[in-house]
Amino acid sequence: MKKNLTAIAVVFFSLMGYSQSYTSFFTGNATNLVTQPLGGVCLMGGAGESDEAMIWFLERAAGGDVVVLRATGSDGYNDYMYSDLGVNINSVETIRFNSAAASSEQYIIDKINQAEALWFAGGDQWDYITYWRNNAIGEAINNAINERNAVIGGLSAGMAIQGDYYFSAQNGTITSEEAIANPYAVDATVDGTPFLENASLVNTITDTHFDSPDRRGRISVFLGRMLEDFGIEPRAIACDEYTAVCIDENGVARIFGEANELDYAYFVQRNCAIENNIPESLSAGQTFEWNQGGEALTVYRVRGNEAGDKTFDLNTWTSGVGGEWFYWSVSGGQFVQSPVTQLPDCLVNIQEKKVENSIIVYPNPAGEFIQVNVEVEEMLLYNLQGQQVLSSTTNRMNIRELPSGTYTLHLRTKDGMEVRKTVLVTSY
Repeated sequence: MKKNLTAIAVVFFSLMGYSQSYTSFFTGNATNLVTQPLGGVCLMGGAGESDEAMIWFLERAAGGDVVVLRATGSDGYNDYMYSDLGVNINSVETIRFNSAAASSEQYIIDKINQAEALWFAGGDQWDYITYWRNNAIGEAINNAINERNAVIGGLSAGMAIQGDYYFSAQNGTITSEEAIANPYAVDATVDGTPFLENASLVNTITDTHFDSPDRRGRISVFLGRMLEDFGIEPRAIACDEYTAVCIDENGVARIFGEANELDYAYFVQRNCAIENNIPESLSAGQTFEWNQGGEALTVYRVRGNEAGDKTFDLNTWTSGVGGEWFYWSVSGGQFVQSPVTQLPDCLVNIQEKKVENSIIVYPNPAGEFIQVNVEVEEMLLYNLQGQQVLSSTTNRMNIRELPSGTYTLHLRTKDGMEVRKTVLVTSY
């Protein structure tokens, strides 16, 4: 049920003698509402918002307050989040940073400290890094994530800044061809300065607009740079323009996408089967080479859908549902992709071994039905008193007659395992 609109405000802080460093656009209830958000991270590729992924994001605010941070644009997210998607939230406030001076504004810090959800709009990621890194704004964002379990998300540049490592775009963008030709070009700004603290994105870089233009060669270079420059085990999550990756508090990523778009999400890492797997050539002014017999990197590619029922487990980086594995390499100045015909022993094929954390229940919270992303022999739903209230022999269950509350879903699959999942039900 949509919340009645009780307060709509657009506040321009441009009065003489008062700060002009930011502009606030407010929609919803002016009284702050404290709830218990569910946490998580939502990453969107950039051509437009996925409604289903945004619903996932908003539901994890648990009816609380959403703050949108941006450096350009205005209030385009306000009505979209507050009323268009049918998710009950208390308010949406968009705060546009007009200058770096906004980074010290107590009003903005207070709003971030009260938010159950933070969304970063598209734009120029270097603006966001300049405005939010190593200051009170960045501290407030990280406190929201780590101390209050706020859900965090972003589109385009708002996704690009969320990895533990990130392409800062400080000197502008760079193409795959340019990065391969010179992996240390002035525009290849791979940054590891501490910024956002997402536990599910440790040692991970994120990339957006991945198919327009093709950025597979570029991310291969970035991974080589992360390995060489920072001495870490590098990983990458990338999204084509109409794809979103939503990661829950258990580290399981759901991949959303539009039915009429042939777009994917990519989970990229070094091939763990190759000993001493490093680039053959990684020097300033020299063509990048990371071949290793055409198998340098292993990639799990997943086409998103509206149900978001295809997954990848970020706890292991070996198990997924609904995708396919590829090898990536760069040789002779060219990017190469080839299918994996037999997975290395160090990777686990989800078709052969199901992982409990990859079984997801959606929507959650739910009001009309619940569904799981795998075939089941039986689903049993119990209340907190241990009483069975519903059962189903399919992977979908109608719950619209249930009172609001917390329930436990028991699943039995053909593999014989029993999985218990917590389900939050809101009266329909």
